[in-house]
Amino acid sequence: MRLETAKEVAEQLRATLMPHCQRIEIVGSIRRHRPTVHDIDIVLIPKPYAVIMMSGLLTTIGDLKADGDLIKRVFLIDYNITVDIYIATPSSWATLVLIRTGSKENNIKLCSRARTKGWQLKASGDGLFNEEGERIAGDTEQSIYEALGIPYQEPQERQ
Repeated sequence: MRLETAKEVAEQLRATLMPHCQRIEIVGSIRRHRPTVHDIDIVLIPKPYAVIMMSGLLTTIGDLKADGDLIKRVFLIDYNITVDIYIATPSSWATLVLIRTGSKENNIKLCSRARTKGWQLKASGDGLFNEEGERIAGDTEQSIYEALGIPYQEPQERQ
């Protein structure tokens, strides 16, 4: 679908979910401003009281397509638009936003650089860990780039 259409749908979803969230961000190819969007990706931190309500609310948005784990929920909404919703915590927020913004090539670049240092960038959003298993970055997207020695890229530059 065109970026403009995807943005419109994503903003409507964000408005619906926002009252139940501490934080919410539209990520993926929409955040990267790609002209064509295949699905809508959203990262959110639910308010503590809203965790149970969130499950019911999400099913009113569309049909649950996959419920793989506690981090990701996939919904199919009007016009067969797939919506991937990632549930973050305050400590996983920045890394999850980074990874789910992509692009795939950018994620490979970051993970490859981490591996060359003996480190691991966790797709779960847990952060960047050194060889001793200590979290060394992940509070911000910039902190991960900096720790890896890669100049920070704005989302639209991550093609």
